[in-house]
This record gives sequence, C-alpha cells and structure tokens, in this order.
Amino acid sequence: MSFTQRLALLLLGFTLIHTVNGKFPHCQLTWEMQKAQRDCKTQLQQQTPAGTGCRGRWDSVLCWPNAAVNEVVTLPCPTPFLHLFGKNGHLSRNCTEQGWSDVYPVIEFACMSNFTDVPNELVFYRVVKILSTLGHSLSFITLLTSTIIICLFRRLHCTRNYIHLNLFVSFMLRAVTVLTKDTLLFSDDENTDCGTKPSLVGCKAILVFFNYFIMANFFWLLVEGLYLHTLLLVIHNYSTHLSIYMLIGWGIPFIFMVAWIICRINLEDTWCWEMNDNPIPDRLVNWPIMASLIVNFILFISIIRILVQKLRCTDVGGNEQSQYSRLAKSTLLLIPLFGVNYMVFFYQMDPTDNMMKNIKIIFDLGLASFQGLIVAVLYCYLNSEVQSELRRTWRSLSLKRYVGRDYKLHAMSVGRNGTENSVQFPRNSRAQSILQTETTLL
Repeated sequence: MSFTQRLALLLLGFTLIHTVNGKFPHCQLTWEMQKAQRDCKTQLQQQTPAGTGCRGRWDSVLCWPNAAVNEVVTLPCPTPFLHLFGKNGHLSRNCTEQGWSDVYPVIEFACMSNFTDVPNELVFYRVVKILSTLGHSLSFITLLTSTIIICLFRRLHCTRNYIHLNLFVSFMLRAVTVLTKDTLLFSDDENTDCGTKPSLVGCKAILVFFNYFIMANFFWLLVEGLYLHTLLLVIHNYSTHLSIYMLIGWGIPFIFMVAWIICRINLEDTWCWEMNDNPIPDRLVNWPIMASLIVNFILFISIIRILVQKLRCTDVGGNEQSQYSRLAKSTLLLIPLFGVNYMVFFYQMDPTDNMMKNIKIIFDLGLASFQGLIVAVLYCYLNSEVQSELRRTWRSLSLKRYVGRDYKLHAMSVGRNGTENSVQFPRNSRAQSILQTETTLL
C-alpha cells in the first residue's frame, strides 16, 4: 500500500473519531495536494532561477524553493498533515553540489503520530463504522414500521403518541442523514474517482441537515422528559399544547442552525464546512445539546423523586399504583438510556487516554446508533395500547374471514338446492358467537 493510500485510510479513522470533523477520505488529500502543487508551480515561476545551487521543486509533499549550495532549507509539515495529526513538525533538506539531499527526519516521525498502530486502529474504526451502519439501518426500519402502526389506528392518536411520532421522525431523519453523509461524503472506497469534486453547496447542505437532525433528536428526547415530568406533576389539571413541544423539538434547533450557518459563512467558510478550526460554530451545535442533556438528567432525578413519593403514598389505590408502576418502569428504562450514558462522558469531551477514547467512540457512534431501535421497542412494540389495537384488528380480520367463508358456503348451497330453507348452516352459530365476543370487547 502506497504512502498516500495509507494516509487516505487514516482519514477514515479520524472521520469516525470526529463525526463532523472529517475530510473526504480518499479524495480530500488528493485535492489538497493538487492545490499545493499548483500553488508551488506558481510560486516557483515567480522566483528568479539561480545560476548555481538547487532549483526549486515539488516532491509530491512539499514545495522546496530555490537554494544555494550548502544551504539548509527547513519547512513545516504540510497543512493536510497538520489537520490530520495535529503535529507541528518540520522537514529539512540540504542543497549540495550534487543536488538536493533526502528529506530528514523521516516524515512519518516528524509529521505523524503512532503510525505503527495504524493497522489496529483501522480495524477498530471499520468495526465501529459497520456497527453504526447496522444500528442506524435497523433503527430506521423499526421506527418506520412503528410510525405506520401508530398513524393507522385512530385510537392511538393523542398528544402522548404525537410526541412519540415526532421522536420517531427525528431518529429516522438522523439515521438517513448519517447514512447519506457516510456514503456520499466519507466513503472509504479506495476506487473512488477523485477526478471531479462534489458540489460544495450539496455537501454543505448535507452537513447542515446532519447537524440539525442530530440536535433536533436530542431536543425531542428532552421533550419526552418534559412531558413525563408534566404528566406526573399535574395529571388531571393541565395539559401542555402540542405546539409548544413542537417549538421546542424543531424550532429551537432551527434557530441554532441558522446561527451556525451565519457563523460558518463569516468565520470559517472553508471547503465543505467539515473542519472545526474555529470553536465558535462548533459550540453553537454542541452547547445546546449539552444543555438539553443536563436538563434531561435533572428531569430524570425529579421524575424518580416524584414516583417514589407517589408509590409510597398510602392514599394511592390499586389501579393508580399499577399505573405509577408501569410509568416508573418506562421512565427508568428511557431516561437513563438517553441521558446517563452521555453524562458519563460529559467531562470526557476529548479524552487523552486511548482506552477511554475508544470506549467513548463505541458509545457515541456504535451503541448510540441503536437508540432508535430501542425507542421503537419501548414506545410501540411493548406498548399495551398498540398491542391491544393489533389484537383487535387481528380478531376483526379473523371474523370477516369466517363470516365471508360462511356466506360463500351459504350461497353455494342455495345455488345447488334452489331454496335457502333446505340449507344446513352448522357454522352460523360460531360466527354469531365471534361477533358477540367482538362487540363485547368493543
């Protein structure tokens, strides 16, 4: 594998470490080197060629200017290497009577870090990427099925399920943008044609939607916590209008994304907006997410306190006790799942320990991709109301099948005998029994 190919593979790993901070793995390095080569050619043409000494040249990595004999030329590491590894090294060459000497020190040691661990790291990053793709795909399928189920049954149309539907949609849109970004912008296919650059408007739009839907997803998790908290505090006296939840879930992230776009245009309008050298745009995305996590964690603690008080109350009857128990189980399953795991790494935004960094990557990119799947299971497939509607629909379809079969046999008998009174209809009583049972359940 060539040196350039190894660098391109390393870009894949760094795009997985920083979900938004990535370059187009196999093309971005090529494009930046091509640009540096064009700039070098222009720079050398502007220099006056020396009669003696070493002529300036491009060596596929750096642009070496004209130099006199016995002159030592020292240049910093190439900018793409600095973005990739963050190591401020220097490379040198001597101009001798025989021409340029070899570059020293070796570029792998001067401009890179932990190059010997690259194969193991690439295997780890590929596994995480496969896990992330699998999780988002399964989440999208189960969430889409759950959305269709809730939309089909009118009995399930209420504020609580409308909030669940918006949460489902935010997870689905998040999964779609992640898969789209990974496929179109950060593909690790070594056979990718780098002859043409993608539209900067298109790739910027993908990153805008990517950041927006991730932020909206966290805010809809916050809405779920707010709704549960409100439900426990004032179950019968007050009901927050759905539009307020919609404003929190979709409106607040939209405001921050508009601010993020304005900051990007004015402060760091470079390439595809995938680099975060300026911290201000990055904070407009990360700080609101961090704030939603903190509020959701506080709500989690408050919900536990309220539930414990209500469950210990002697005035709570059997039915209400069962209601609070079910609500406590759902709350304890949901809130820690989407709050506590992020709070564990809240103070580990950029861990220095390699083991802690890998664990954070697994949590943030691998396990987090299955969140949508778990939400669909908790809010749809394990929901007693949804299960009841599915059973009701199944019984109704079974009843129609039995009745249709009986009427078909009845018509055939009438056709053969010429009279309806001579027909024996042994299964009619069974159909009436099923109809009575269904009517009673309704």
